[in-house]
Amino acid sequence: MQITMYTTDWCPYCIRAKAFLEQKGLAFEEINLAGDPDFREKIQALTGGWTVPQIVIGETPIGGYDELRRLDKAGELDRLLAA
Repeated sequence: MQITMYTTDWCPYCIRAKAFLEQKGLAFEEINLAGDPDFREKIQALTGGWTVPQIVIGETPIGGYDELRRLDKAGELDRLLAA
């Protein structure tokens, strides 16, 4: 399942989310929006969220780092990835 993560350079939660996915051995596409002054509007339109990171698994926006960790702890991350 494709994982896409929208990030910026200055976001500590982006760094944590990337490290978490790498630790789990999961490949992801990072789209860095740091150079885009309108990035908040763009990610809101794409994912419904205003903050970074915004993580999308397949076609499903899951939110940011905290939501990613919650899904993992609940066993739901593996279910989403297997779908």
